[in-house]
Amino acid sequence: MSAIPPPTDGGGVDGGVGLTALLVAAARAIETHRHDSLAQDPYAEHFVRTAPACADWPVRIEQVPDGDGDPLWGRFARYFGLRTRVLDDFLLRSVRTSARQVVLLGAGLDTRAYRLDWPSDCVVFEIDRPGVLAFKHEVLTDLSATPRSKRVPVPADLRDDWITALTTAGFDPTAPSVWLAEGLLFYLPGPAETRLIDTVDHLTTPGSAFAFEAKLEKDLLQYRDSTIYTATRQRLGIDLLHLFAREPRPDSIGTLTAKGWTKQVHTPFDFTHHHGRGPLPEPNDALEGNRWIFAQKPHP
Repeated sequence: MSAIPPPTDGGGVDGGVGLTALLVAAARAIETHRHDSLAQDPYAEHFVRTAPACADWPVRIEQVPDGDGDPLWGRFARYFGLRTRVLDDFLLRSVRTSARQVVLLGAGLDTRAYRLDWPSDCVVFEIDRPGVLAFKHEVLTDLSATPRSKRVPVPADLRDDWITALTTAGFDPTAPSVWLAEGLLFYLPGPAETRLIDTVDHLTTPGSAFAFEAKLEKDLLQYRDSTIYTATRQRLGIDLLHLFAREPRPDSIGTLTAKGWTKQVHTPFDFTHHHGRGPLPEPNDALEGNRWIFAQKPHP
């Protein structure tokens, strides 16, 4: 497989937030090859091996000298593997009840359209910047990968007007849908997050569902010296705290509650205990403030 040149529009995976999509792909690849894997993504390692920026990153835990003791490719990667499994389960539960439209906000290198067992009439909309979707398309085309549902890429920047792009692509606001913002909101400016939450509410009908990840820290810099942020910054050149929006976050959980949504709020460690594997709390823990929210828009 030949390496794909970095996109020239600044919206690809060669730097910034786009590079974090490759970090998550590498974590999914490592999770896939574990003997006690929580999630399988056979495409993830191909993204890592194709992009020049990360061609030497590990895709198996055996390639990591300290194994699970490594804060980056051990603990942090296992976090992403656990998150993948939990959100996979959420999406599949949602489409097996009422929703037939899936909207992946900031889809990145997500391959759920290709690897999950969707109902035959399900449609998966993937919203992300054109450069990210183009990179993913080229890699998956090179692999002759076939989606297991109708897959509709929607090239759009979530900081701009993406509603028109989504509805033009065929999304039906009058039908139940399930939405996912995986590792997205803390990269958005506060007003953009508020618009996104309001838009999801506006475009959904009762019977719809929404999962997203939030960070509750008042001051993200209190964890600047955590092992996760330090290893990511020093070894990969990805300064997550520089990429995260630093202004106070809006209360998106409270906003949805006020709009009538029901919700469950969990820590990642709740699911570590449920599945018997994944990260556990540690001192100076960058994961301490992370919350996974699962919201439902009930019928009147």
